[in-house]
Amino acid sequence: MTSSEQAQIAERIAEAASAGQQWIAAAESLTSGGISSALGAAPDASSWFAGGLVAYARAAKHELLDVSKGPVACASAAEEMATSVRRLFRADVAIAVTGAGGPEPEDGQPAGTVFLAVATAAGTQIEKKTFEGGPGEVVQSTVKEALLLVERTLAVPTSS
Repeated sequence: MTSSEQAQIAERIAEAASAGQQWIAAAESLTSGGISSALGAAPDASSWFAGGLVAYARAAKHELLDVSKGPVACASAAEEMATSVRRLFRADVAIAVTGAGGPEPEDGQPAGTVFLAVATAAGTQIEKKTFEGGPGEVVQSTVKEALLLVERTLAVPTSS
């Protein structure tokens, strides 16, 4: 994904979040702040982007985002990350990503396996994706999918 494509998705998120007066937050592991960076660079981010938390280390996920002890490259960890960051930032919509960015497997997941979760008042949606390429390519693909998931979520009416 080019930075132009990323910026276009983030601009659409900005429009939708502003129109719906919704706050967005992010919890990131393997993307190391890439999602937050894209959102923060979008128009009028201060009026809809609550913030992001990068929890790359396993202990950070457990201690800061209340991820249960055990594997962190899994669907339940993504769900707990999204739910926690939504609560921490008092956001309407929260995106979280975790997984095995590579080049080695993690927690029994092959490299390129990513879990994305988006939390709203209506509940949490989790997606599992497998991306090809090296760690950098997996990160870029994950950022794009996370932004698209937020955009799709904002297109669906949510209850506060």
